[in-house]
Amino acid sequence: MSHGWFDEEAGPIVRPYAMTRGRTRGTVDHPLDLIALVTAETGDQEGAAGTGSDLTDRELAPEHAEIMRRCRRTTESVAELATGLDLPVGVVRVLISDLLDAGLVRVSRPVPASQLQDDSTLREVIDGLRAL
Repeated sequence: MSHGWFDEEAGPIVRPYAMTRGRTRGTVDHPLDLIALVTAETGDQEGAAGTGSDLTDRELAPEHAEIMRRCRRTTESVAELATGLDLPVGVVRVLISDLLDAGLVRVSRPVPASQLQDDSTLREVIDGLRAL
């Protein structure tokens, strides 16, 4: 018997909204840019998961656990995580937000282009270094 949401070879499909419990946004104050870098916190993860987050019983959902596993090995951007997990970016943003709320990851946001130095300043620094 075949259902529209079931593939005999792949097994049952978990819809993205089921992974996020219907949420389309996380609780993070600022949206997570595609190039924001996610790093797993090194510390007492058992204690951190009990900080009032939606992660219950101090147990991570498989998708949360996979993000943690990947970010323990190396810092990854939101886009890299979405690609590696084969999940929509919106879903990954919500999952990362859950992990942020639980204190399990740290996110380094990129510097806005408006705050970057302009080319002339950088050229002056290079010229000054060459003069030494």
